[in-house]
Amino acid sequence: MACLSNARNEAKVAAPRSAYAWMASCLRRSLITAACICSSWGVFAQPVVDQPLRSIGMSVADLGNPFFVELVDSATRKANELNEGVPVEVIVRSDAYDLNRQMRQLNDFIERKVDLIILTAADEYKIAPVVAKAQRAGIKVIAVDVNAHGADATITTDNVQAGMVACERLAKEIGYQGQFVIINGVSVSSVLERVAGCKSAINRYPNITLLSDRLNGTGSREGGMEAMTYLMEEYDHLDAVFAINDPTAYGAMMAAQQAGRNEFVLASVDGSNFAIKTIQYPNIWLATAIQRPQLMAEKAVEIGMALLKGEDVRQRFILIPAKLAQKDVQPSFN
Repeated sequence: MACLSNARNEAKVAAPRSAYAWMASCLRRSLITAACICSSWGVFAQPVVDQPLRSIGMSVADLGNPFFVELVDSATRKANELNEGVPVEVIVRSDAYDLNRQMRQLNDFIERKVDLIILTAADEYKIAPVVAKAQRAGIKVIAVDVNAHGADATITTDNVQAGMVACERLAKEIGYQGQFVIINGVSVSSVLERVAGCKSAINRYPNITLLSDRLNGTGSREGGMEAMTYLMEEYDHLDAVFAINDPTAYGAMMAAQQAGRNEFVLASVDGSNFAIKTIQYPNIWLATAIQRPQLMAEKAVEIGMALLKGEDVRQRFILIPAKLAQKDVQPSFN
């Protein structure tokens, strides 16, 4: 009403203005007034909230795998180290590569009102709705080892490169010719990328024949034994075997030993302490590409805490290169 009254008064003492001119003037005054009011209410002001870290929910694939055990232990240590003496509750769950199980675990974390979720996704895309639900509840979500669509940040091994260096080493050992098999795993990004990296390495050598890459060793010793047993029954002679992780490789080695087969060499990805020690003994296990779960977990906690404090985190996707541990050669991360 004030604007309309002012407009009438101005019309009596000044030259007539167009309707558009006085309406624009009125609108400007209204917006300025509204901005002042909204600012006083804190509508436009978005203060940075320094949210303390009280609890973390961790959902990982397999606690029978030393890689995931180290991931959990390292995240726990780092969280307590950075939290300035205030204990952090860390709730740990294993999803066994089961999407529905992991979704229940994440929903439980949300109900418990954890501050941070660190997960290795059972399915990169299907986990997205629960990730979004957690974020709506104010929880930061960090993906490690495996991509998770919509996560606030992702830290993984450069799995393509890891697969490449492992299979390049196998190719060299067999003189860039021979019969090659891959013991695959569950269909998550880390496994798919390792297999893709391996294939890109061996595809450069026309005298290497890839006989099989479809068998799922489930990422476990038992699965590795079963898959390797089948492959040895199917093929009278093999030259090289790539397993997607150390537990699978160990199972494959055990199956080969039981069958008395030692004509082929074996490589994997993980670089667990157990694997690095085992490959130094006389056996078919030639090499393992070393992941760095400690660094991965530490980065996840650091980024998660920075986000909770409202800090600007520019690098949200981190790839950590793998190094090769092999017989008679000690790896270096210099």
